[in-house]
Amino acid sequence: MSFSFSIEKKKKNSLARVGTIHTAHGDIQTPAFVAVGTKATIKALTPEQLEETGVQTLIANTYHLYLQPGPDIVKAAGGVGNMMGWSKPTLTDSGGFQVFSLGAAFGHKITKIAKGEEDINTTTPSVYDEDVATQHGQLAIIDEEGVTFTSHLNGSMHRFTPERSIEIQHDLGADIIFAFDECTSPLADHEYQKEAMDRTHAWARRSLKAHRQNPDASMKQALFGIVQGGRFEDLRKESAKTIGEMPFDGFGIGGSFTKEDMGTSVRWVNEILPEDKPRHMLGIGEPEDLFLGVENGCDLFDCVAPTRNARNGTLYTRDGKMHIENKEYRTDMGPIESDCGCYTCNTFTRSYLAHLFHGHELLANTLASIHNIYFIANLMKEIRVSLLDDTFEEHRDAFLTRYRNPSKAST
Repeated sequence: MSFSFSIEKKKKNSLARVGTIHTAHGDIQTPAFVAVGTKATIKALTPEQLEETGVQTLIANTYHLYLQPGPDIVKAAGGVGNMMGWSKPTLTDSGGFQVFSLGAAFGHKITKIAKGEEDINTTTPSVYDEDVATQHGQLAIIDEEGVTFTSHLNGSMHRFTPERSIEIQHDLGADIIFAFDECTSPLADHEYQKEAMDRTHAWARRSLKAHRQNPDASMKQALFGIVQGGRFEDLRKESAKTIGEMPFDGFGIGGSFTKEDMGTSVRWVNEILPEDKPRHMLGIGEPEDLFLGVENGCDLFDCVAPTRNARNGTLYTRDGKMHIENKEYRTDMGPIESDCGCYTCNTFTRSYLAHLFHGHELLANTLASIHNIYFIANLMKEIRVSLLDDTFEEHRDAFLTRYRNPSKAST
């Protein structure tokens, strides 16, 4: 098989490690950020622009590519990477998140991560993901065999099973694919989390079987199993043990917990999962969370936040998030960050970015996205170097102390 994972260094008294994932389309030096290319595109960027940010790999969305343009067309184009002109490694999710967003989350302001106890204990959740409300149909029915859902495009009825998800992902042709799972709401109680976790485990076994029944695909594509269990320690540990004993090539760690207990939940899992296989923390990408995930044993992270924030005019800086449409930036002739190496910072001023956003110019999305992705990708490179140099704690503390001080964000 053209997939393997090697660990180069383990941090003492920690789960953190430095490694390399080897794929047919190149290596991924870990820990690493995975850019989200939902519909086989990073919104507003060309593949060349994405590569210049330093991103090593991207993940596309099975649900969306299944509906449009269709897996047969993607397969005819030579796979998702070839179709979009991206020669580096690719991943595809399983469509399992759509089980969550179409079912438990539809019509509610819920995401995979609750902000805290106030979200867990309320019947009107305050966390909201616009994509949940606008990109999916209004029906999802979950049963033991799979999920039936309507298309957000035309209302037509469709069905995903573990076997169908794997078949679609085989056609999409990514280097790394995921077993079909049910991502639950962080609001779900222990009883439902247990029910969904057991269903995810059953679907994992079926996903493995379906993958192995296609020898050509199983030789080219790595299959990751997904750990679920919500915010409950007994379920997380049970899921890690069950999924970890299955012959997956790597593992995904599903969301559905609060930010406050994220690190603990991830540690519960990674203390049990096999050490010699890569771990992907799904849907996580804010700077604070990346440090937390790395020190608790995760290797890959994906999140829409950098590009979504960019399109909303929110830019990452070492002094916190900058809201470029604020009045003070209209006449600011400095770059977003003076020590940033991205194309945007080396070429344009804050004033120009503010002008583009106020004028609703499409270039605003491109330049802001370049900066935000570069910022996160470069942060992951710095974290990797700090692990190799045994300076992780010093780098983490210095970065977060400065980043969390919003008074410096406009200086």
